[in-house]
Amino acid sequence: MTTASTPHPGPAGGIRRRRRGGRTWPAVLPLLVFTAVCFGIPLGAIAYGAFTGTDPSTGATHATTEHLRRSLQGPYLDSLLGSVELSALTALVAAVLGVLIAQAVVTSRSRTLREATLTASGVLANFGGVPLAFAFIATVGISGVVTQLADLESLGWSLYSFTGLTVVYLYFLIPLMVLVTVPALDGLRPQWREAASNNGATAPQFWWHVGLPVLTPSLLGGFVLLFGTAFAAHATAAALVGGSVPLVTLKIADALSGNVLTGQENVALALGLDMILIAGLVMAVYLPLQRRSARWLR
Repeated sequence: MTTASTPHPGPAGGIRRRRRGGRTWPAVLPLLVFTAVCFGIPLGAIAYGAFTGTDPSTGATHATTEHLRRSLQGPYLDSLLGSVELSALTALVAAVLGVLIAQAVVTSRSRTLREATLTASGVLANFGGVPLAFAFIATVGISGVVTQLADLESLGWSLYSFTGLTVVYLYFLIPLMVLVTVPALDGLRPQWREAASNNGATAPQFWWHVGLPVLTPSLLGGFVLLFGTAFAAHATAAALVGGSVPLVTLKIADALSGNVLTGQENVALALGLDMILIAGLVMAVYLPLQRRSARWLR
């Protein structure tokens, strides 16, 4: 007697999953089109302007790497390095303070405190630009209320400096880190802490051997996100420091408007391309960390 063979469920299930994926991929087509139009076309225009030049005598357009070379020399390179330095410093400080605040919120038993902190973080993380600069000028500027009451000028304080700009950036970067970190801390399962305690592990041992290894991808991803946010900020720095602090976004604005030298539009596009490449490297680090963190915290 022969027995009917039954198909193995594994491959069939895999085939069904692949077929479902094949049927559902057109759902993301509008997003792909939107991305291509809103990001691809500007990127192509920036790359075209960065690698082309115009002959002043004939008006003919030709390929060149002169603009990109100039964007990596002299004051342009100083502004690029200044932006990286400011972004790295503010991202590091905001990441540490944001994690501490998020941990206090997660471990607190007060639901009101948690909701108030997350709501305030959501508002402050999106509060920037000229209004934020004006608020700090009115508070701790040269004639600010706090500056006059506490006589901050005698202590060497200046809002219109690298240190002052760092403080202003922390105002919106710390709340952003809180919003990023709270879900990751919520993802730490109580069973892990209970298992560690039952095996005789202390709280520092739990964080060192379990908590930090699990949270490290999320924390590094948060740092990368803060770095990218600070790196791309423009309006706040332009309203506060102008050209006194070398930042690449300010150099791009000066080159496009011709405040320093005329005919530097292509150099500005090359600087923009430099920023895009750095942002691409940042995202290349952030996305794998995000996927790795999601495997543990979901």
